[in-house]
Amino acid sequence: MGPKQKVLAFLARRDSATGGELREHLGLSRQALSLHLRSLLETHQIVRSGTTRSARYSLAGKAEKPATIARLLPIRDCDEDRVWNQLAVQLNLERVLRPNVLAIVRYAFTEMLNNAIDHSQAERCSIRFTVTPSFVSFDIRDAGIGLFHSIATKHGLPDEETALVELLKGKTTTMPEAHAGEGIFFTSRIGDAFTVRSHRIQMEWKRAKHDVFVSQQRHLAGTAVHFTVHRSARHKLEEVFGEFAPAEYDFQFQKTRVFVKLLRHDYVSRSEAKRLLANLEKFREISLDFRDVRSVGQGFADEVFRVFANRHPGIMIHPEHASPAVLAMIKHVRPVTPSTTPSQ
Repeated sequence: MGPKQKVLAFLARRDSATGGELREHLGLSRQALSLHLRSLLETHQIVRSGTTRSARYSLAGKAEKPATIARLLPIRDCDEDRVWNQLAVQLNLERVLRPNVLAIVRYAFTEMLNNAIDHSQAERCSIRFTVTPSFVSFDIRDAGIGLFHSIATKHGLPDEETALVELLKGKTTTMPEAHAGEGIFFTSRIGDAFTVRSHRIQMEWKRAKHDVFVSQQRHLAGTAVHFTVHRSARHKLEEVFGEFAPAEYDFQFQKTRVFVKLLRHDYVSRSEAKRLLANLEKFREISLDFRDVRSVGQGFADEVFRVFANRHPGIMIHPEHASPAVLAMIKHVRPVTPSTTPSQ
């Protein structure tokens, strides 16, 4: 029986084993075992869970079972860090998750639970936290005032759709004395999937497509949040922060990306441009993503790329994913620089 067959036979008698246990049983060096394990992983005969130091190996058909914890929490006196610590201990998250994935999930969960605690005006919220062999996910649900309604009311916005756009710009909060308005912006970008649903609006962020999708749904009281990240994810929390809060801006949240299509697919007037640009003077660098935007009018383009740009000369504006028609109108009101060319 060859070394690979011995590994499979040993794992067939156990739920899982560490690399050290396999080396001791098989009498193999670390390097030799690593080669055999890599081959078995690549052919999907075994699966690995946990971080490098505490990785465990199982037969593909005997992989760890999904683990779920569901709770109903009283909002009053609820502490998101305490709830997280309890979940982490019960699910042994420090052992089963890579350090980068653990940091991502901790940030996302505590930020979203804190939003429910501080903003929902609900008496209770429910949480559901799940770990499977492939991914980690959580759901947080409250029956409070509703996320988009709260922002629209506090900021005097005309509707909840406008509130959604403001929220995705970043730095929008109903409690500026206690919150920077960054939580949802960064949480939406650090996972593989992120969904917020409140009243009739559902917003979905897909990391693989680097895009956001908005739809109308059946009315849902309060707010529901869903977050998923794959356990094999390699990206790090600090990398995502670094993209929008880079060293050249003293690690401050000074860059943002706005998906122009969230308001409409055709833009004509200066008033539409002003709504799009509202509160963007808070940033020093703005990427305007024009994917799925069919056309823009001269007034709209002029307001964005000449009037606003002249009024705020210290702010850089970068169009992205602009169609030839949109790019032509932008070029009409200002010269095109390399950063304004359509992304391929």
